[in-house]
Amino acid sequence: MTVTFPLTGEPLALDLLNTEAATGDLVADPAGLAAWLAAQAGRLTPVAAVGTAEVAAVRAVREAARPALDAVRRGEGPPAGVLRVLNEALAAAPSYRVLAWTEEGGTVAAAHRGGEPARRLAAELAEAVAELLTDPRVGQVRECEAHDCVLLFLPAHPRRRWCVASVCGNRARVARYYARHKGDTPA
Repeated sequence: MTVTFPLTGEPLALDLLNTEAATGDLVADPAGLAAWLAAQAGRLTPVAAVGTAEVAAVRAVREAARPALDAVRRGEGPPAGVLRVLNEALAAAPSYRVLAWTEEGGTVAAAHRGGEPARRLAAELAEAVAELLTDPRVGQVRECEAHDCVLLFLPAHPRRRWCVASVCGNRARVARYYARHKGDTPA
């Protein structure tokens, strides 16, 4: 199995935090952000053109999300400045529901956001962060146990130790095997 980074499929807020990987900032420029948004297809409102305003908005939410998550995982309240950044992002592009009748004969209420793309994107990501911070499972968020990995994940199984078992898990197992056969202790 070939795994490519950025990893996707965790709660959206964790996917956002994981854009700051050991290999560098994956959303540091418009091209990187466009690639990440493409990987998140179907989870966020599409952005027609990604520019520096969108990069700045996404990075501002991410920079507020990390200390908020760290505090909540410790059972503490997030810093007031962090909450202010997230709340301002949410307020800049509020969500509203639009009712529609489907061809299958049912009513749906789809969420929509107004505003310019950068504010809309920041609001969607801030909402994902808010959902994670208020999720009862927030205390279960873990850091990958690989020594050179900084990614976060929400384990579906309590024994999960790595962000991706076939990447970080295999590297750890190979390192332990090598250390045993060389007489060293595993790192």
